[in-house]
Amino acid sequence: MSRRHRSPIDDLRTAIDCLPERTRIAMLEGINANDIIVGAYTDRDGGVCPMLAAHRCGGRTNFISFAKAWDRFAASKRARRATTREVAILRSHLEASLLADDRVDLAGAIRDHRDLLATRPAERAEQEATRRRQPNAPRPGDAYRGRDTKGRHWLRPFRRLDEYEAALAAVEAERDALLERRARELETV
Repeated sequence: MSRRHRSPIDDLRTAIDCLPERTRIAMLEGINANDIIVGAYTDRDGGVCPMLAAHRCGGRTNFISFAKAWDRFAASKRARRATTREVAILRSHLEASLLADDRVDLAGAIRDHRDLLATRPAERAEQEATRRRQPNAPRPGDAYRGRDTKGRHWLRPFRRLDEYEAALAAVEAERDALLERRARELETV
């Protein structure tokens, strides 16, 4: 069975999302106050990795998967200064992760989930009774959709607006090309 490989940026984003909130805040402060490096914990010129920068700003967390994801993202073979682009990407992912946490009302989600579970037994019993009456009735999502989806691109959820807009532009360009092709075919008929 082949393993699905994730991109380095996806690994970095996942590692950032797993950090405690106080560590992400401290890391933001740390990358503004220190020279950031990749490939090592510190260097001789005073540069530090983002985790040490966070540690120095109060985010006391030991999270080795972040360090591995950071080094893999930067493709570092040896210790070196992080580029401006790498630091900007780290900063934007930290900020996005903190903003995403602000939008989540965990207590409300738990309350909604419990309410839903309380109403579900009656709905499930009704669905089971319907299924027993129509044992071979297709359920939503059961139909084979291979012929319908062949050659089409499906949009996935995006974390960033610019990725969504780029995918939407590609889909619209593909649609326009298809419409032009059909128009040419109709003209020749």
